[in-house]
Amino acid sequence: MNHSINPHANSQTCAQWMVLIAAFLGWMFDGLEQGVFPLVARPALQDLLHVETDKEIGLWMGYITALFLVGAAGGGLLFGWLGDRVGRVRAMILSVLAYSLFTGCSYFAQAAWQLGLFRFLAALGMGGEWSLGVALVMEYWPEKHRPLLAGAIGAASNVGFGLLGALGAIFSVTRGSWRWVMLAGAAPALLTLFIARFVPESRRWEESVKAGNARPLREIFTPPLLRSTLLAIGFASIVLVGTWGSVQWLPAWADQLTQGRNHNAKGVTQMLCGLGAVLGCFVGPWIGGRMGRRPAYFILCLASLISCAVLFRGIHEYGTTFLLLDLIVGSTTAAFFGWLPLYLPELFPTRARATGQGVCYNSGRLIAAAGAIQMGRLLQAYDGSYARAGATITLVYALGLGLIWLAPETKGNPLPD
Repeated sequence: MNHSINPHANSQTCAQWMVLIAAFLGWMFDGLEQGVFPLVARPALQDLLHVETDKEIGLWMGYITALFLVGAAGGGLLFGWLGDRVGRVRAMILSVLAYSLFTGCSYFAQAAWQLGLFRFLAALGMGGEWSLGVALVMEYWPEKHRPLLAGAIGAASNVGFGLLGALGAIFSVTRGSWRWVMLAGAAPALLTLFIARFVPESRRWEESVKAGNARPLREIFTPPLLRSTLLAIGFASIVLVGTWGSVQWLPAWADQLTQGRNHNAKGVTQMLCGLGAVLGCFVGPWIGGRMGRRPAYFILCLASLISCAVLFRGIHEYGTTFLLLDLIVGSTTAAFFGWLPLYLPELFPTRARATGQGVCYNSGRLIAAAGAIQMGRLLQAYDGSYARAGATITLVYALGLGLIWLAPETKGNPLPD
């Protein structure tokens, strides 16, 4: 009997795990960076603006959130294009450095507009990391593992988001301490050392480059990919408007409900929302793997629409019921972030995959930026009521119930070459 070990197989398995670890950690730290502002926003803006009312704070939260989303959209385009031109790994290193260092720079902000500028610059890197990590993982691992891997990648950012919430539950984030939270955001820059040393480049990408000069941006906006691109932008937009236009504001709402007297309420709210999101990110692609990509999206839109309606329309005080619904809403609305890395790679060929994913996901962030600004204006119109504003914004999930049936079903198909 031949017990010899195939060194090529072992090398391939090792490469797969290095790629997965790098993508998971990169997106986890990305989620941590995304969770920084919801955690510090209210005390930071009270400090920088020298105000107390949520009408003024909410308006600036909307502007800064919108700047972050616009930056992420630009970063998705820039780094996605770089990933298809110079390689997934090199572009990933640059994206992680960008989001880490500019988050740390927020420590030095002396005005609200400066905080917004640093959030915009950090978002350039955050927007790029997602499409690069997803492309690299999906190109290294076989199709049978795709739903589980999509769940892991989707959960990664919410692990980071939840960990930061746990920190906020332990460490009181106040006007005097919020800067230190931002400074700690520079730590993920160390991840680039691991990526540069241990993570291999995508072989599928290398083969695609040899086949000829790719023009990924032009290709995704011309037939036959144009229809898939526009639909994918719509799917991502619905998800991101719901999340950034309402769910990301839950810590601030908790702070308002406790009238700022319970400094840990923001952290507990974010931690439970992140925990629910981690669970949801595995449920979303699991449904997609069992029932199909389209039925899964429909179910997630329906669940998000119902759970958000119950939370924003039925809760009026901070307590056990609020936190339970916070957990449920975190799960239903974040399940899409496991579905998106499962579905989007299946729409684009290798030569345009990182660009296609980056453009679709982050174009959704551009539209979500408008949603974030609208949330700020709704807060003013509703006299500072996060509940009424959130109830209005989350009606966006109703659009997804019909839009998904216009898209192709890709369950069981191999990744396009």
